[in-house]
Amino acid sequence: MMNDARSGGNERSLGELLGDLTREISTLVRQEMSLAKTEMSQKMSRVGKDVGFLAAGGAVLYAGFLALIAAAIIALDSFMPLGWSAFLVGLIVAGVGGFLVKTGLDNLKREDLVPRQTIESLKEDVNEPNTVRRAA
Repeated sequence: MMNDARSGGNERSLGELLGDLTREISTLVRQEMSLAKTEMSQKMSRVGKDVGFLAAGGAVLYAGFLALIAAAIIALDSFMPLGWSAFLVGLIVAGVGGFLVKTGLDNLKREDLVPRQTIESLKEDVNEPNTVRRAA
């Protein structure tokens, strides 16, 4: 009589149920990994631009430093107007380079590299069996 109450025409063995569970978990893990990969590639694309600012800023800052050195040498050597003009150009170039480096660093500090969507999705996946169990 107990067997009659359990049978609903949809009897599946424990092995079949475990096989289905394994396939579902495998699919879920693949989907979550794909989501994480997509999310991280989007974030890395934005970080790449900021690194470009850092590289450009560093190169310009270096050029400014070289100009400042040349200006100091010329100014100390001859006290000619040419030295003062090189000093002024060096200050301007260094200022531009400093601005570019600061912009790149500020943008990198604001970038959130944690794959938030994936974490939220995993939390939902973990909580889903609890929700199904409570409803049953």
